[in-house]
Amino acid sequence: MTAPDKPVVLGIDLGAGSLKASLVGEDGETLGEAAHPIATATPQPGWSEQDPVDWWRALCAAVPAVLEKAAVAPERVAAVGLSGGAHIAVLEDAAGAVVRPAILWNDQRSAAEAEELHARAGDLIVEKGLNRANPTWTLCQLAWLQKHEPEAVARTARLYISKDWLRSRLTGDWTTDYSDALGALMSDGTTRSWSPEICALIDWDTATLPPVREPSDIAGTVQAAAARATGLKEGTPVVVGSNDTTVELYGAGALDAGQGAIKLATAGVVFLTAGRPEVHPPVSCYPHIMPGRWYMASGINACATAHRWVRDTFFSDLPPETAFAEMDRLASGVTPGSDGLLFHPYLLGERAPHWDPKLRGAFLGLTLGHSRAHFARACYEGIAFALNDVLLAAKDLSGATFADMRLLGGGARSATWRQIIADVTGLTVKVPVNGDASFGAALVAAVGAGLFASPEEAVARCVRIREENAPDPQRHETYQRLFSLYDQARQGLTEVNHRLHDLA
Repeated sequence: MTAPDKPVVLGIDLGAGSLKASLVGEDGETLGEAAHPIATATPQPGWSEQDPVDWWRALCAAVPAVLEKAAVAPERVAAVGLSGGAHIAVLEDAAGAVVRPAILWNDQRSAAEAEELHARAGDLIVEKGLNRANPTWTLCQLAWLQKHEPEAVARTARLYISKDWLRSRLTGDWTTDYSDALGALMSDGTTRSWSPEICALIDWDTATLPPVREPSDIAGTVQAAAARATGLKEGTPVVVGSNDTTVELYGAGALDAGQGAIKLATAGVVFLTAGRPEVHPPVSCYPHIMPGRWYMASGINACATAHRWVRDTFFSDLPPETAFAEMDRLASGVTPGSDGLLFHPYLLGERAPHWDPKLRGAFLGLTLGHSRAHFARACYEGIAFALNDVLLAAKDLSGATFADMRLLGGGARSATWRQIIADVTGLTVKVPVNGDASFGAALVAAVGAGLFASPEEAVARCVRIREENAPDPQRHETYQRLFSLYDQARQGLTEVNHRLHDLA
């Protein structure tokens, strides 16, 4: 237990639908958590935007709430760390006003610009920026703005990435870290700063780009106005921080090559730590919090999304708060393989490893003997197969070997799903006590504040595993055979799926 006179750190994560604040003690104990929702606008199909002012309002609601909930005096907060979604740029004019809403990572409006950039300078972008142009990356979004909203570009005096803009409301500073510069797809892997060559491709003025520093560097301190708005003490140090996936992987304790994480969230994400940059577009390559280490990240479109769809479709007679528990109970009583029922979770097309937006979901092998219990288990198994598909592709691309996988996200609470993932992948699955980005951001802040001598020490003292699921060899063998059928079915149905998509 953290003593009431000991320092604590505050981690703040800007997520897609809410902002979360966590207070963490020197021993890794989470003393309190609070969250506040954030709305997303979709002005046109395929567009996704948020108003940065809403982020600040959410921070000003969540931070006082967590301080009160944890009964922590502001004087005890040794440092603040922030994280946020990568690729999300905020443009400010010379007076410090936000020029336009922030375009989110899942916005698809810049598809044509991404294709044009890849055709014109794809090799240069991969060489410098270590990743391939697609609509997720800031470079392509800014190219779209240059073409469609030139007046917004002309007004821009400063560009921030999401967590950096929020931090600037606290400190007044203007800086970023290399992971977020890389996430903009406008950086140079050699200099670990901005790339004039890539910026020139879209005629972007590099004078609008912030200096690049280390995540645990102190960016500034909480200013008087921010202290009044948030309840924090004026002068509290605030570190630079990093993007959500980077601090999430670090906070899960996956520090060594071969260690990774699977996140069971709205989308399913697979991370793998490596000892060098692994450049295999369209798989993303990012620097780790640990100096000299990197990680690959890729994912599937529908994870918790598919889980919710099965709940709402087959368990609509139950209250939402109990339906997931009933799904879990019924799925645990079904034989591995769901008595021959397979599920393709391609309800939103698919990203890794097939990158095919026209794929469609399917249940295969239906008989009169199948009940909704089988559909529940097949859902868990199908998502596990899709994640295994990503892991195998990463292994083929990089030759990586896997050690263990940390399991993150809401789905990690399901003992049935955890065991299925272990049995399908053949890997030991470990669930950290704390495994979200706000916790990782807090650990980065603790290093910056000098509470720990190094990132390794912070993880060694603060990251603990609460659950561990080892694969069962017999079930793994069964699932290997079923995965082969799962993949054969995907291949056989691809043309049919494409034609169905086009008809619809």
